[in-house]
Amino acid sequence: MNAMHIEKLDLNLLRLFDAVFRSRSVSRAAEALGLTQPAASHGLTRLRLLLGDALFTRTPGGVAPTPRAERLAVPVQAALAMLQQALAEPERFDPAASRKLFRIHMSDIGEGRFLPALMVRLRELSPGVRVETMPLATGDIATALDSGRVDFAFGFLPKVKDTQRAQLLKDRYIVLLRKGHPFVKRRRSGQALLEALQELDYVAVRTHAETLRILQLLNLEDRLRLTTEHFMVLPAIVRATDLAVVMPRNIARGFAEEGGYAIVEPPFPLRDFTVSLHWSKRFEADPANRWLRQVITALFSERAG
Repeated sequence: MNAMHIEKLDLNLLRLFDAVFRSRSVSRAAEALGLTQPAASHGLTRLRLLLGDALFTRTPGGVAPTPRAERLAVPVQAALAMLQQALAEPERFDPAASRKLFRIHMSDIGEGRFLPALMVRLRELSPGVRVETMPLATGDIATALDSGRVDFAFGFLPKVKDTQRAQLLKDRYIVLLRKGHPFVKRRRSGQALLEALQELDYVAVRTHAETLRILQLLNLEDRLRLTTEHFMVLPAIVRATDLAVVMPRNIARGFAEEGGYAIVEPPFPLRDFTVSLHWSKRFEADPANRWLRQVITALFSERAG
């Protein structure tokens, strides 16, 4: 940019540019920044006129950056991160006295796996701190983290790019059945077990794309008898029926310990995955963000355990 551009440039236009670049969508960027769609479109038009470039072109799924936008993205993101750090309050975060609200992206599976232990630990360390879960569409997570709309994201999120992350645990997908299911009585392994999955009928959750993807890869979509919106209802359905569910082993073990369930571990494609904690580089130095990161990783990281 030359001096003329700097004089006319509104910092919010750079924030808008960054949000659109990350989300590849003007509407998602507007939502993340708390703007109306017309306001975001108007701001983008102003920036295009200032820079003399289209910056983004329409695509079937949103927008795509021009070569000029690609070159601008890294320095703009770096500049915004430096400003955020420079303007952040330098005071120490006091967990014992804080009443801060932390917003966290989690799926319903994540809530069941992480929230109980996390809330027990927070009660011990910071009884005034509050937590609100805010499940988001995968494409919105990075922008929401960068804008501060959410502080953290838990999960297996391979499509979420440009975030800081810490590995918490490794897991794999298994099949959960009711105890005494006829399928369990026949002992099979390897490829024979994989092929035998054609004998089962399944229940799945619409929002858990990886489990649906496994069923697709094994050509088991025709065996899908029930699709629900929420995961936590599935164990009751499995226990009362002959339906099977593909789900993470760590969660299934919790149900199996209560009795009434059996776990089968076929050699699925894509069965192994990693659950990570994600946050924005813009908030890396924030004392509250850093404190909760340390609490979470100490509590759940397999390396820490």
